[in-house]
Amino acid sequence: MSGYLTTHVLDLGSGRPAADLEIELFRIDGDSRRRIRSLRTNSDGRTDSPILPEAEFETGTYELVFHAGAYLGETEGSLPFLDLVPIRFTMSEASHYHVPLLLSRYGYSTYRGS
Repeated sequence: MSGYLTTHVLDLGSGRPAADLEIELFRIDGDSRRRIRSLRTNSDGRTDSPILPEAEFETGTYELVFHAGAYLGETEGSLPFLDLVPIRFTMSEASHYHVPLLLSRYGYSTYRGS
């Protein structure tokens, strides 16, 4: 079995999925940070394909950067408190990693989902 990475973004303020939110994925190697891809969430708050598909999966340290400020500015209509939300994590074995973001105007939470 090969691993892969997915996410899901929920807007706690509206009680809905966060649609059209940009997410970037970076691979971290020591002091080096390499951008792998950028995707946007669909109407369900998910990306249309895995952020890191099985064919590209490697164990290691990664960072997801959620462009919360642009999303919140459009949905809230004012200058948002949050801007970029980085989540750095390690994938240590070939498995399905799911890293969701629960987002609100003044805070966020994440966890390793299933």
